Amino acid sequence: MKFIHTADLHIGKIVCEHSMLGEQRYILARILEAVEREKPDAVLIAGDVYDKPVPSAEAVAVLDDFLVELAARKVRTFVLSGNHDSAERIAFGGRLMEKSGVHVSQVYDGKFVPVTLSDSEGEVDVWMLPFVRPVNVRACLAGDDERDAVKDYTSAVKAALARMHFTPGRRNVLIAHQFVTGAERSESEENVGGLDNVNATVFAAFDYVALGHIHKPQNVLKGDDGTVRARYSGTPLKYSLSEAVHKKSLTVVELGAAGNAGAAAGDLFAGSEMRAALQIREIPLVPLHDVREIRGTFAEIISPEFRNAQVAAGNKLDDFVYIKLTDENDVPDAAQKLRGIYPNLMMLAYDNERTRNQADVGVAEAVDEKKPMELFGEFFEGRNGRPMKPEESEFVQDLINGIWGDNG
Repeated sequence: MKFIHTADLHIGKIVCEHSMLGEQRYILARILEAVEREKPDAVLIAGDVYDKPVPSAEAVAVLDDFLVELAARKVRTFVLSGNHDSAERIAFGGRLMEKSGVHVSQVYDGKFVPVTLSDSEGEVDVWMLPFVRPVNVRACLAGDDERDAVKDYTSAVKAALARMHFTPGRRNVLIAHQFVTGAERSESEENVGGLDNVNATVFAAFDYVALGHIHKPQNVLKGDDGTVRARYSGTPLKYSLSEAVHKKSLTVVELGAAGNAGAAAGDLFAGSEMRAALQIREIPLVPLHDVREIRGTFAEIISPEFRNAQVAAGNKLDDFVYIKLTDENDVPDAAQKLRGIYPNLMMLAYDNERTRNQADVGVAEAVDEKKPMELFGEFFEGRNGRPMKPEESEFVQDLINGIWGDNG
């Protein structure tokens, strides 16, 4: 059985005040083309469908168009709610959409009913675990002992999965949206200091786990035979400068015949001989506009030679660029001038002696023993790498006197 696994669409996302809806429409069209070529049995969308719990009307329309196109191609589609989504809004209309082959995750209530698919090798149960926090899982447990056992994200997910009852002889695929310990994060993901870590071993009973939440494509769990069993597909688009080096893609999963199936989900360390044969490959996704960083002096970056070299290297001038100027002095109206050449300038920053010194400004010592002028002088020197000039000192002293009088 063949699946196309993607996640973290973040439809409606705004990056540096720039709407990504146009980019998202473009990349969703590329995903539809891949579906046409691959003809999978199902498409798995592992959470963070929208970027906000209350998406804009335009974002809802983009997802609606995408799901309608998938349904028209007679491919089963599974849509999971992530931490950016409202589980209630994702679940709305789910029973109606099932008739078109679109299965959306319900609000977590501790109960699971899989969707069963069939191929020449038998049946596959697809399970959906929407993003959950320990408090969500505790609320659905009956006994005090069960609730007390849920102390963190790992124990919460483990308790939730224990309520999935496998049918002997069937292969089992899970769609989940959590942070698996050890996965490599990006700046554009929510981070709660590692408190949301889930140990990968809780997923070991499944033949494949389609994960969402982490934006970089990566494998996070392998069986004893070295076969990948849990994977993040990553986002279809780059949503921050930290993702500029990512190779965005779709994950194609081909699930073979079942092994000695019949383990319970609670059997977390079941051997690899119980898993179905599995093959994984990637389909590269090329965006309408790439994300990259440009460094150099203002004069260098606007020069025809520099621009020509960029184009010759395969870069487009209308890519989403983050520019770092190395000029020691600020360039007046630099952003406006640069946008005349790089229309999709996302951010402008400086990397010079002044900005490097700013990062090293320490905490003033013996504050109570110093007058405001002394403190400001130390602050100025720390920020600018030099003491104030006499005229600057005189100007600041006049301001301080106006506030504190001669005591300043």
